[in-house]
Formats: sequence, structure tokens, C-alpha cells
Amino acid sequence: MEEEVATGSDNIVTEFNTYEDFLDSQITSHDLYYLEDEELARQLVELGYRGSGEVLKREEFEARKQAAEANRLSKRSQQKTLASSGKELKNPFLRALAQREEANRSGKMTTIIFIRDKNAKGQEISGYIDYAHRLKTEDFEPYFTGRRRLLPRPSDLSFFNWETQTSTSNPTPNYQVIAENATGLLFKNKRDRKILTVDPKEPSPGDNSTRTPLDCPQYTQVVFYDHITRRKT
Repeated sequence: MEEEVATGSDNIVTEFNTYEDFLDSQITSHDLYYLEDEELARQLVELGYRGSGEVLKREEFEARKQAAEANRLSKRSQQKTLASSGKELKNPFLRALAQREEANRSGKMTTIIFIRDKNAKGQEISGYIDYAHRLKTEDFEPYFTGRRRLLPRPSDLSFFNWETQTSTSNPTPNYQVIAENATGLLFKNKRDRKILTVDPKEPSPGDNSTRTPLDCPQYTQVVFYDHITRRKT
């Protein structure tokens, strides 16, 4: 029931440019005939004595109007900030990143990327990257233009340097790391509390999750773990 009211309110603030327009929409010719004063009729609608629609105070109307505008600008800005937009991506890894960029930026999906390769020093490294978190904290333009290679870092969800035996794990706004587990490394989604397992021996990575190995010449090994986030009801 609450969702219906909220939706109706959103329609109200987008349909009418001003609060006066909203009030006027509820004033009938019958009201004006008897009251003979448009301003008085508006006041009665605002107080709930006239009109058949939702009673909405000026402050609440203005607040919802601002929220609706902010939401519109946010979506518009988000569409413009896709780092992969307009790029000709022949690299299969970059194409896979581009396919998931919008969903990870909007929160529809949270992708964990496993990468195993060598760093600039020639040392073999591997790790799990929270793609959505990296997108929000880093400029991906250099990656999509090929000027920089995406590699795991000690600050990512999980990182391991096979030569120095350096190992780190860090929680992100999207995932909690469960390292001390008999079945191996696990990640717990903070939004829907679902567990994502990265053990390739498991038949499934978890609820609402898929495991997609990617064969690409740029890396020794790449696996995408895509988790569709669903709001708790």
C-alpha cells in the first residue's frame, strides 16, 4: 500500500511544475462558483477541505520535487559516465567489462573478477576484484582505452603474490570476506546477505550468481562472478 502512495506522489511532482498548479488541479468550477476566490480555494485544498486527491503540503511537494529532479539528473549523469561508451573494444576482456559496467554502476549487479597474471615486476599475482567498488573509486577510462591493464591490488577483496607470498583480504561496501572457511574463500554480499563461493569444484557459486571463465590472451586466467542483487522484501 505504501508503494502505491509513493508512486502516486512521484507522479504528482512530475506532472505539475508548481505547487499552485497541483492545487488548481483539485479545484472544481463548482468550488470557484461558491467561494468566488481562487486563493481561498487553494488554501482549502491544501488544508484538505476541498479536492479529491492526495493532501500534500507545500514543503512536502517542494521536497519531493527536488528529490525527483535529483534522481533524474543522477540517472542522466550515470548514462554519460559510462567509461566504455563509444569505445571500439576488440579485446574480449574489455568487452566483458563493458557489458557489465552499467549494471555494476547502477547496483543491479555486483561482479567479482578473479584475475591471475604477472605484475610489472614479472611476479605472478592473483586476486578478486569488486568491480562495482573499483568503478566508483577509480577512473576506468585508461582501462577501456588500453593504456592500463586491470590487475588485482593488495587493497582489493583478496590479493596474493605467489613470489613474495604476500596475502591480503579487505571488505568493500558490497562484500564481506570470509577467509577462515573449510570450503575455501567465500564472499558475503552485504545487500542481500547471499554467500558467493569461488571454488570451481562447487556446482554453483550461489543464489542469483553465475560463474563465467573467460579465455583471453591478455591474462593467464580470468573468471567473472556475477551476482544479481535483489532488495529484501
